[in-house]
Amino acid sequence: MDLSRRGFFKAMGVGSAALAAQPRDSHATASPVSSDDSLGCLVDTTLCIGCRKCEEVCNQRHGLPKPDESFEELTVLENERRMDETSYTVVNKYYPKDIGTLTWRQRPSFVKFQCMHCNDPSCVSACIVGALTKESNGAVVYDVKKCIGCRYCMVACPFQVPAYEYDNALTPHVRKCTFCFSYIKDGGLPACAQVCPKEVMTFGKKKDLLDLARWKMKNNPGKYVDHIYGEHEVGGTSWLYLASEPFTTIGFPKLGEKAPPRLTEAIQHGLFQYFAAPIGLYAVLGGVMWVTGFLKDAQKETDEDGSKKGDTP
Repeated sequence: MDLSRRGFFKAMGVGSAALAAQPRDSHATASPVSSDDSLGCLVDTTLCIGCRKCEEVCNQRHGLPKPDESFEELTVLENERRMDETSYTVVNKYYPKDIGTLTWRQRPSFVKFQCMHCNDPSCVSACIVGALTKESNGAVVYDVKKCIGCRYCMVACPFQVPAYEYDNALTPHVRKCTFCFSYIKDGGLPACAQVCPKEVMTFGKKKDLLDLARWKMKNNPGKYVDHIYGEHEVGGTSWLYLASEPFTTIGFPKLGEKAPPRLTEAIQHGLFQYFAAPIGLYAVLGGVMWVTGFLKDAQKETDEDGSKKGDTP
């Protein structure tokens, strides 16, 4: 059935009126709150020696593919690496850099990276099927049975952590650090924190870890920069870091304090709470139909005039 322009605009008016009549008290959902009992890890990068034991034990615990080079091979640290579908954590090596007239360190820094397990995770917010969830103990966990492979989580993550098994054509998974959830929920430790020979990582309640970090900075003046990475970044993360130099020089992105889901949600609500986007769309569609109909009518009139002139003797 064809819909005339008049009928279209009439239907559009009814639809807009119905939308406008609905309540406008749409508010953003409350952001997740990290409780005092949520767990985390404090990483003191000044203690790390780059032994890669954390990489090895993570690989073993999660049954990940063996790397091309053994975990004893330390030359791989000469190139910056990222987590991928075969490795949930990596250690990178950063050489001293001069910042103006200051040299921040005399030896290379080694930094362990993995999923940060954000307090208000962008990946969880972006997942349209609930395959990623934030647990009360701080872990962000993945349910492969729900995943549809849309990879929105990969786009949303401010740390670019989730990886996808592109080589697995039949049953591809999204891969990332699990925070050893099945172990810590029963009182265990993450494998990396358990095996570290230099005790670089301290696992416990986040409030205690923050107290420990502040105690370290206070009692070791000049050793650490005055910043606990992860305390405020993107709303806070379960993994916290101490360093002897600015974090931007050792692989950490400079991020704001507001969680991305709160920013995007505010934009969405700003667009839709007064139905500006739907009404604007209707207006555009109506304009397209009006112009199309006008041109069609003009062409019809031209054809009719031409036919009449052709019939004149």
